[in-house]
Amino acid sequence: MATLAIAYFPSSFCCSNLNSNSSRKDCIPEAVQPLSLLSKCNSLREIKQIQAFLIKTHLQNDIFAMKKIINCCTFNPSTSKMHHAHLLFDQIPQPDIILFNLMARGYAHSETPLQSLALFVKIQCFGIVPDNYTFPSLLKACAKMNALEEGKQLHCLAIKYGLNSDIYVFPAVINMYIWGSDLHSARRIFDRILEPCVVTYNAMIMGYARSSQPNKALTLFRELQTKKLKPTEVTILGVISSCALLGALELGKWIHDYVKKNGFHRYVKVNTALIDMYAKCGSLEDAISVFNSMNIKDRQAWSTMIMAYAIHGGGYEAISVFEEMIKLQVQPDGVTFLGVLYACDHAGLIEHCFTYFYRMRDEYRIIPGIKHYGCVVDCLGRAGRLIDAYNFINNLPIEPTSLLWRTLLAACSIHGNVNLGKKVTEQIQKLDNLHSGDYVIYSNMYAKAGQWEDVKEFRKKMKDKGLTKVPGCSLIEMNNAVHEFFSGGGDQELHQAVDKLFEKLKLVGYIPDISSDQEMEDEEEREIRLRYHSEKLAITFGLINSSAEETIRVVKNIRVCRDCHSAAKLISLISGRSIILRDVQRFHHFRDGKCSCGDYW
Repeated sequence: MATLAIAYFPSSFCCSNLNSNSSRKDCIPEAVQPLSLLSKCNSLREIKQIQAFLIKTHLQNDIFAMKKIINCCTFNPSTSKMHHAHLLFDQIPQPDIILFNLMARGYAHSETPLQSLALFVKIQCFGIVPDNYTFPSLLKACAKMNALEEGKQLHCLAIKYGLNSDIYVFPAVINMYIWGSDLHSARRIFDRILEPCVVTYNAMIMGYARSSQPNKALTLFRELQTKKLKPTEVTILGVISSCALLGALELGKWIHDYVKKNGFHRYVKVNTALIDMYAKCGSLEDAISVFNSMNIKDRQAWSTMIMAYAIHGGGYEAISVFEEMIKLQVQPDGVTFLGVLYACDHAGLIEHCFTYFYRMRDEYRIIPGIKHYGCVVDCLGRAGRLIDAYNFINNLPIEPTSLLWRTLLAACSIHGNVNLGKKVTEQIQKLDNLHSGDYVIYSNMYAKAGQWEDVKEFRKKMKDKGLTKVPGCSLIEMNNAVHEFFSGGGDQELHQAVDKLFEKLKLVGYIPDISSDQEMEDEEEREIRLRYHSEKLAITFGLINSSAEETIRVVKNIRVCRDCHSAAKLISLISGRSIILRDVQRFHHFRDGKCSCGDYW
């Protein structure tokens, strides 16, 4: 609707004055016809045309009409619409709770959610009592802004008004605690519910999934099923995300079957989540299959498929999907380009990386973010162009963050450039000196150069600051159970199996790369520590507990070291098994003594 002509409304519908002898009941129909057009309004300008007609017909003070206009402004809020709605709200002498709830809902979905709290404090002066529709919006605003303290006060107020057990308020309270990173409080509240509904379960399942606690999310899903509650689209999204975090392919396939049997495959978001899950579980083929079966693909689906190729090292394939997306006139966004740049980065496509970086900025007018810049820095750094990466950071139009410098520091460590590493470390220290990974990377550089006194100094600094190295941890799914291994862990029987395996590896040319472990100076001790890295324990466990045809799939929490990478290639050769290892950066597909990354990662 481009223009609303005021002349459209016949004068026979006009009321000369609200103070006339006509009753309110007689006046309502006069507003009904113009107000019915509010649902078709797409802009504030069109809403104001309706309001202008109401002023002309002396209905500007009618509460029924004002509620309709405020509702229209707050239903799909923009900054200008919320400002106008607030002006109208302030002009009403005695606003009721329904009007406030409309305002709170609008602000909760706007760019300024905490305005709803300021307005809430104001209406308390009128003695307006909040209801079960008030708190969900206010709590959503707190969740959106991670305003945990304000959320706690609202929770106390909900208890005071006896609404803490309400079916609408409970999930909102739980969600607020989850977004405030207080899962302990969220779970404590959840456990007090006698008859939790599916919405409450959804809040907890999604909370655990977002907080990287997938096992707890899946446990709640099983509990939900035993109570015969019907899952919703949100439930399924949380469960699929949990499978992706675990790298649990078999469980993910079971969920996919569940999705198809229960009709959830009709939802674009669910299919997109399945693509992401299959990609993160190491089955790129299944991800492609889901993508190709989708009748409707939105921008997020295309972006997810591009990232799927990226994390599996398919640089040219990711670019091909992007170009097909453009041909179909699907507009890319920053996330789409992040996937393309990431793909170029991990495939060593430096020229392509710069081409798409400039296309994003100049052709599509998308302002690069830190992650986009990080991909370019990492792409240059991996290729050994460290000075180019250093100059790129120094010439950025924004202030470089510790993340960008940290990316370059990792590249300096890989290529053994201690001098540039010193400069980069100085920059990081100015911005953030409490990240243990920086000390580990830098001390590793010194260790590779044989400067053990400097290594000891950095280790001492870490200890003095109370920083600890993140322990290596690997997961493997076997017989519908996920097994977790830490470096140096495992029982004696598993260690003996690892020892036997490495005796065989040495017969085919395996030589331990002791530079991959810089914890201690003694070379013999370093070799022993290397042998029991978490991914080696997980791979060995997989060989023992699976059939000869099965692919071994391992998920690691940090980047795979060079020694484990070399060992995995040889294990795939002597065992005739396919091994898929997902580290924090990407996937490595080991087969017949080779890796899909081409030793470039």
